[in-house]
Amino acid sequence: MRRFAFTAADLAAIRHERYHHPHPRVQQKMAVLWLKSQGFTHEDIARAADVSRRSVQRYLDAFAAGGLECLRRLPWKGKANALATHRDALEDYYLEHPPRSAREAQAVIEQQTGVRRGLTRVRAFLKRLSTCAGGRSAPSRPRPTRRRRPTS
Repeated sequence: MRRFAFTAADLAAIRHERYHHPHPRVQQKMAVLWLKSQGFTHEDIARAADVSRRSVQRYLDAFAAGGLECLRRLPWKGKANALATHRDALEDYYLEHPPRSAREAQAVIEQQTGVRRGLTRVRAFLKRLSTCAGGRSAPSRPRPTRRRRPTS
């Protein structure tokens, strides 16, 4: 079993990030380091952190090679959203010309950006925009009221 020396600053960062880091994979890595700093064996760490023994070894190797910064890095990247670069322009357009339907919004997106998306993706994009009616959460939407018929 290898010995690791953790500084007080490292331990404070590990203690905080094992619960508060935005990505769950980094939280898991920090939990492994925390358990190692408490003197657990690799088998016990793997069981407690719900990872394999090999993952424990990989995380510890990465820590030994590059410190905490190496563990905070995530090796994969998602695809860039083609509409993200046009978001502000589309939002401004939709402020002045709210779409009546997803199909109309789809046509505007294709016309202004040249990016063709399906209706499901267009609806999801509109929900993320704060200016469109679909972007408001259910509790903040006004509820329809009953119309009372005038009594004669």
